[in-house]
Amino acid sequence: MNQAADRAASRKDKILNFDPSGVGNSNAGVYGLPFTPDEAAVVLIPVPWEVTVSYSAGTALGPEAIKSASSQMDLFDPAIADAWQIGLALEPIDTNWHEASTRLREQTAAYIQYLEGAESDLTETDITSLLNQVNEQGEQLLNWLKQKATAYLDKGQLVGVVGGDHSSPLGLMHALAEKHAEFGILQVDAHADLREAYEGFTYSHASIMYNALKLPQVKKLVQVGIRDSAESENALIRHSNGRVSTFFDSFLKNEMYEGKTWKKQCKKIIAQLPAKVYISFDIDGLDPKLCPATGTPVPGGLEFEEAVYLIKALVKSGREIIGFDLCEVAPGDSDWNGNVGARLLYQLSNWMAVSNKLAQTSAE
Repeated sequence: MNQAADRAASRKDKILNFDPSGVGNSNAGVYGLPFTPDEAAVVLIPVPWEVTVSYSAGTALGPEAIKSASSQMDLFDPAIADAWQIGLALEPIDTNWHEASTRLREQTAAYIQYLEGAESDLTETDITSLLNQVNEQGEQLLNWLKQKATAYLDKGQLVGVVGGDHSSPLGLMHALAEKHAEFGILQVDAHADLREAYEGFTYSHASIMYNALKLPQVKKLVQVGIRDSAESENALIRHSNGRVSTFFDSFLKNEMYEGKTWKKQCKKIIAQLPAKVYISFDIDGLDPKLCPATGTPVPGGLEFEEAVYLIKALVKSGREIIGFDLCEVAPGDSDWNGNVGARLLYQLSNWMAVSNKLAQTSAE
């Protein structure tokens, strides 16, 4: 048997002995599922990293918050037949990266406050050393994730990243760029994230799409829900020769108020994308009532079911989701943020599987 068949056979035994209607087991895998990363069809890689966040911290705890909340979810999905059987698994959270993030975040927080005008004892030498250290660690994180993702992709598995701040998934994008001649990125976000080395950080959370566009394989970037962007970012969009298409939240809302359905708007959004698509989902792309603890919340945004409808419509258009990330979930002082993040992650994982013919919709 090939590797995919071996994984399917391994999952089959566990499926026969698993009760999807039973009590959620927080000691099991993500969503209480019994699958391991080696046998999973969809592998989720947690990246507990938030060194460059410029407002509120907490996103490095996002993967753990999502996993914790996931065991309380019911697994039935009326749109996907036997969704829980697809085979999802979350890798163990790498404590080394979390510790490095915590250590560097304490230093970058003082530097960011200095940039914002606070009194500081930082010298130019201190600043140069810090920027070099953070940028070197960002490069190492990129390469670590690229190598890890490539190992799964080489075995025919699908990969998603669970951040961390929005700088987290760049290594996965690089891995996919070596597997696919071209693809597009569908970015759901409150922010454009097109700043060049924001605040001096090459791998800033605010620079993820600027860095993604350095990959020649990324033929198109389609942004949805943007409602906070800088003049420089909008200049980049205008001068991108159509490589970047931005559907500002205010535009989407105006269209809705004037009678255009979400179905028609989704069709227009999806028409901008090529056959292969990577989804980059910053949780702050949702209305902040759904993610109040996220690092940089902005009024407006998508409702949960609007976001899911867009993902479904993308798959039903015949496009293939080759990978995704879900970033900027922060636990805050309640389980709500992890709850919403877990439910969105389930939809992203399952619909990626459907787009790759690893599952069927219930209507088929």
